Amino acid sequence: MKLSVPFWLGLGLTLSGCLASREARIESDYSYAGTFRRYRTYEFVTGSGLAADTSKTGEVLRDAIRTRMKVQGYRAARNRPDLLVIFRVFEGDMSFRGYAQDDIARWVNNGQVEDENTPKEERQGYRPVRMILAEGTLLITLVDNHTNRAVWNGYASGVTVPPGPRGEVVLRRSVRSIFDQYRVFTEGYLNGNEGQGTHN
Repeated sequence: MKLSVPFWLGLGLTLSGCLASREARIESDYSYAGTFRRYRTYEFVTGSGLAADTSKTGEVLRDAIRTRMKVQGYRAARNRPDLLVIFRVFEGDMSFRGYAQDDIARWVNNGQVEDENTPKEERQGYRPVRMILAEGTLLITLVDNHTNRAVWNGYASGVTVPPGPRGEVVLRRSVRSIFDQYRVFTEGYLNGNEGQGTHN
């Protein structure tokens, strides 16, 4: 499945070198058009790259993401999932345009969603922030399957992935750190009523 990345992600990638040993920087952005209260299910995007990779790295990342999605109340679904998950590891330094935003949990809890009917004066607007990320970045994107638009983007930069079991630990820890930025649970999940939307 080919997906178009919306303007708000604005990825400008400059890749060079290899993964380096530095403290990871964790950041995230989200779309004001995301209907986060309605998302309940997910599936990984198939195609080329790590998402379709059967290597150990691809398997570890998929397993770590599945674990975290389950913890937050989301269910895997092959048939018409609400969210599509894309992940990728970039080597080298990376020029990235992020956005200064309120915490996503606050946005979701306020029940706000922007669409084509939102008056211009009531729109939040995106405040771009240009960043240079350290060598080695793990990027995870959640895409609204119904609109084909990315609604959340989380990443860890300065990620070192050594060979063997230590590398698996680093990848799993990076996924957990990234999803700590996505503090959205399916509605009712924390109260024992799964699959009714999302809230924090």
